[in-house]
Amino acid sequence: MVRTPRLAAIAALLLIAAAPGEEARVRYVTDGDTFRLTSGERIRIAGIDAPETHADQARCRSEIALGEAAAARARALLDGRDVTIVRVGRSYNRTVAKVMLNGRDLATILVADGVARWWPRFAPKPDWCAGAPDRRRG
Repeated sequence: MVRTPRLAAIAALLLIAAAPGEEARVRYVTDGDTFRLTSGERIRIAGIDAPETHADQARCRSEIALGEAAAARARALLDGRDVTIVRVGRSYNRTVAKVMLNGRDLATILVADGVARWWPRFAPKPDWCAGAPDRRRG
């Protein structure tokens, strides 16, 4: 069975793949899908969602634990490193961008590592609490 959201994400990434990129250095990682550049610009990685790390944003306690693991993986990959970004939009005062690390797509790395999920534009946000015993908020 073909999964339309995944195909849409891949198509969107292919469309922006040919756009020129800009080199930048990561100052620090905020969470599993957001980081700040040394310029001060906040970057949200396009096409993926990582679990939340804050109780006021998470749907369950399990999501917070998953979010902390995602943030740790993103830190291991990104802190102080040079990346190539291709800006594709804005969301919540952040630049949404395709991010390349050592010539590899960062979103693909994070999804392959199991700390993020594909999240095509206009699709429902992934549910990190499905089946969690602590489904109640925070």
